[in-house]
Amino acid sequence: MNEIIKKIEAEQLKSEVTKFNVGDTIRVHNRIKEGNRERVQVFEGIVIKKQGGSNRETFTVRKTSNGIGVEKTWPLHSPNVVDIDVVRRGKVRRAKLFYLRDRVGKAAKVKEKMR
Repeated sequence: MNEIIKKIEAEQLKSEVTKFNVGDTIRVHNRIKEGNRERVQVFEGIVIKKQGGSNRETFTVRKTSNGIGVEKTWPLHSPNVVDIDVVRRGKVRRAKLFYLRDRVGKAAKVKEKMR
């Protein structure tokens, strides 16, 4: 890859990023701008996928809200992602947890990793 592109991408990386994996339950603090006001909204759910690398790395979080599955995807190094808190570590054997889309209730749970 071109050295100029590498330099530009390196400037866009965040210095401190929380380490989390697929299957973890995380709380994403997202900055939302409404008109001239700004607020932080929290989205809590299970990480079903991580992909990409460098400043293009994204992650997708899924939660069930009022019986409806909601998925959101964020760039990991986005300035709109204020903070990421890991609530629980999940024990999974897959890189992508798309099978959770077909599950309902307790079947959609991920086992917790014991330390």
